[in-house]
Amino acid sequence: MGAEVFYHKVKAKSAEKAFSNAIDEAHWHHGHAGYTGTIAEKGSFVMIPLPKDKDPYDYANELIDADDSRINDKWGAAGCFKLANGEFFFFGWASC
Repeated sequence: MGAEVFYHKVKAKSAEKAFSNAIDEAHWHHGHAGYTGTIAEKGSFVMIPLPKDKDPYDYANELIDADDSRINDKWGAAGCFKLANGEFFFFGWASC
């Protein structure tokens, strides 16, 4: 079994609700069988501050490429940036 990088942006009133919604969306698009390589495989997330001058995709890739310990485990937490207008950006490795 391997791992895939995923990115998922969702709007919600809280990070917890956004995480739940993102998992529901991933299940809808990829099924419930497991090993989808999506956020559906994650059980938790960790908030990471997004520097003001960084694009969320670019900064997520920097953290992934740097093997950042907060998000480098396919069985561990997803990373999460809080964006403007109630959006949250989840990313990381997921089992596939």
